[in-house]
Amino acid sequence: MITETAAPRVPERGTRQARIPAQLPEVPRPAARGGVQLLVLALGFVMASLDTGIMNVASHDLRARLGLTMSGLTWVVDGYVLAFAALLLLAGALAQRFGARRIYLIGLAVFTAASLLGAAAPNGTALVAARFAQGAGAALFMPSSLSLLMNAFPEPARRAKILGIWSAIVSTSVGLAPTIGGLLVGTLGWRSIFLVNLPIGIAGLLLTRRVIGAVPGRRSALGGSGHVLGLLALGSLSYALIEGPAEGWGAPRVLAALVVTLLAAAGFVVRERVARTPVLPVALFADSSFSAANMVGFLFNFAFYGALFVLGLFLQTARGASPVTAGLQMLPAVLVIPFGNVLYARIGQRIGNRTALAASLALSAAGYLVLFLLLGPGLPYWAIAAILALANLGSGISSPAMTGVLMTAAGRAHADIGSATLNANRQIGSLVGIAGMGAVLAGTGGGYQGAGHAFALTAGALAVASVVAWLGVRTQG
Repeated sequence: MITETAAPRVPERGTRQARIPAQLPEVPRPAARGGVQLLVLALGFVMASLDTGIMNVASHDLRARLGLTMSGLTWVVDGYVLAFAALLLLAGALAQRFGARRIYLIGLAVFTAASLLGAAAPNGTALVAARFAQGAGAALFMPSSLSLLMNAFPEPARRAKILGIWSAIVSTSVGLAPTIGGLLVGTLGWRSIFLVNLPIGIAGLLLTRRVIGAVPGRRSALGGSGHVLGLLALGSLSYALIEGPAEGWGAPRVLAALVVTLLAAAGFVVRERVARTPVLPVALFADSSFSAANMVGFLFNFAFYGALFVLGLFLQTARGASPVTAGLQMLPAVLVIPFGNVLYARIGQRIGNRTALAASLALSAAGYLVLFLLLGPGLPYWAIAAILALANLGSGISSPAMTGVLMTAAGRAHADIGSATLNANRQIGSLVGIAGMGAVLAGTGGGYQGAGHAFALTAGALAVASVVAWLGVRTQG
């Protein structure tokens, strides 16, 4: 999962912005070597990253085995993202108030239990419920994991090295997820993609209690009404996008969902403008670079995760690949991302984040446009792989460049809430992207035609993101 996490908090109006102290208070911590602490905290992140990537390969088998419609399959994938996106900011606030380790352990336990329920699901409805619970668990433990990592490694030099290793572990898990998913589904069946989480989750729970020290919470407001309105808006929008193609866009329930979306979104905006404890940093959006980075984040995840959802289905349905083969064939599309990260590290400072972001997004857009124009039964696999690798090399540059733009715009005083806001916007982009691509596939019947339309939509979203980055981001290093 290409993501950034942080525990969010917005100060009450009339108060100074709360800042993370230069050195966290000394907390009793069990003795453990740094490598062990890093691996323990990476377990949850890796588990969630694997789960997201594996689902893109398992979706075709799930649809066949459980008799799912396209809307049912989209709910299985998007139910997780919906819960994660809607609860992410609230989870960060809970970690700040009740302590990061406590919330991390609760989230890990919820995710592990939900994985067991998913493996035992007798039908699509039960599986969707399990996926919602998994998303809620991931929302709880993923923001907390970074806070615990920062507390475990307070020395700046060592922390920088640890963060580099952390990023490599996460990127590698994202890259290997489709192949692992293909092997599991192809040999043990779809239930194994949930069962594999059980030993990882249990090990994470036991080892976290043993080697990770507690971080004390501090009193802070949660902004409950804002989170409820946000959840209502996202849930209603998801229902309309997923069920619209099946029920008809003029169906009463779909229209009602769209009305609820608009009312909840309007209520959220009003609430944010007048609340003493806004969920989002309203004042920061006056900065064009901050606003542009968040819009780019939404469009980037819309395109990236929507395209991955389509790709897993396309390789198996239109090109007849087995789950194992599909997982292997997706490798070039995802393993190239870490190389993009490394390339950004080399050129980012030289050309600036604005240029790096706009150019890399344009490269990705061009790749998907070429794929749309050439896609057909006669296009060999190696050409598809080469085009996707080039497009996602751009994605590997875009993600850190986007974060660099946002962090520069937010400044040190607003770094926590700024990165949390970007992460939330990116997850909402994933949510809408998967639902939107599902609607495209349902409306076109899938196959080469459906995939072509989806890749054209991907190219359009990335092109818009490139223009937004160039026009909206101020020149910065």
